[in-house]
Amino acid sequence: MVSAPPTQRADVVLVGGGLANGLIALRLKSLRPRLRVILLEQGPTLGGQHTWCHFATDVDAVEAGWLRPLIVHRWSGYEVRFPAHQRQLPTDYLAITSERLHQVVGAALGADAWLSATVADVNPHQVTLADGRTIAAGAVIDGRGPRRSPSLALGYQKFVGQGVRLTAPHGLTRPIIMDATVSQEDGYRFVYVLPLDDIRLLIEDTRYSDGPALDRPALRRAIAAYAEAQGWTIAEVEREEDGILPIALGGDIEAYWREAPPQLAEVGLRAVLFQPTTGYSLPDAARLAEAVAALPRVTSASVRACVEARSKTVWRQRRFLRLLNRMLFRACAPQDRYKVLERFYRLSPGLIQRFYAARLTRWDKARILIGKPPVPVSAAIKCIDEHSVSGGQDA
Repeated sequence: MVSAPPTQRADVVLVGGGLANGLIALRLKSLRPRLRVILLEQGPTLGGQHTWCHFATDVDAVEAGWLRPLIVHRWSGYEVRFPAHQRQLPTDYLAITSERLHQVVGAALGADAWLSATVADVNPHQVTLADGRTIAAGAVIDGRGPRRSPSLALGYQKFVGQGVRLTAPHGLTRPIIMDATVSQEDGYRFVYVLPLDDIRLLIEDTRYSDGPALDRPALRRAIAAYAEAQGWTIAEVEREEDGILPIALGGDIEAYWREAPPQLAEVGLRAVLFQPTTGYSLPDAARLAEAVAALPRVTSASVRACVEARSKTVWRQRRFLRLLNRMLFRACAPQDRYKVLERFYRLSPGLIQRFYAARLTRWDKARILIGKPPVPVSAAIKCIDEHSVSGGQDA
């Protein structure tokens, strides 16, 4: 008779090795080094294949300090391109790659970073793996990506990105955050370009779409066509990443959390912690990691209470951003969505910084709405009520 493998014990088990749990692991190991933290990742590396970016003004000095070892690239400013205007803005832009996340978090956790670990069951006190191993812990934190919910109404930001090596220097000195001079397909389409060195780029074809279907072959062809149009010859595609990120249009956050497993802490996109319009999640993940590490006791109940309260608070604070999203998705014809962003990027650099950081002032909100709207007024009025959109989509 084969005996069951013994139960391992830890103080904290992080289920899912993505950004949110990776940052929580780092902050706990730094501020609470006596805690045993086990991180479970079903893939062969932490972080998968992803690039996470943020503006320098999205985080405070404390967060920027401990994020520094993760930063792979930092650029002084960025540019946007639209059919009616092109603009360069001065805000520093920073990038973290999954490779660096794997290196830094792996070094901090050592043997407690469990790779190729398939999880079969999760509850607030124990995690069971598919191979029968179990881990008992005072805190179990679930960061396995978005949770499906009928309580949220969503649009989608979908993309395929390729890290490419060119045959000759590309000439870019700063990122192109949005190049919307391309043909508009499947909603609002733009190309996002990060210069990694003189001959390497990350090129992402992105769509703000009503549905989550991602046609990867079509977006790969679009990337190749964009590179050719820029005069770049691709010598090799070195890596590829893709994503389907939620764009929040509306919903009932109280109902969303009532649907969650009782007492289980959920983080990251699973906790609806992302900038509702851009989908950027790194600033929220950093702030949450700081808050979790500062808890008097790190238990499933305390982390759940912390995350749920934070999720509900930022949901209320970001009501205006969801209004803008409804105007973009519901008041605009899909092929005209770019006009909303084209108009927005004529505003002041400070306002744009505060928009990305989800810290708009009352004056900022008024300034965004003042003037001739890029959407029909009658359609915009219908979007004011958050209950004008229904849930029932993926979250």
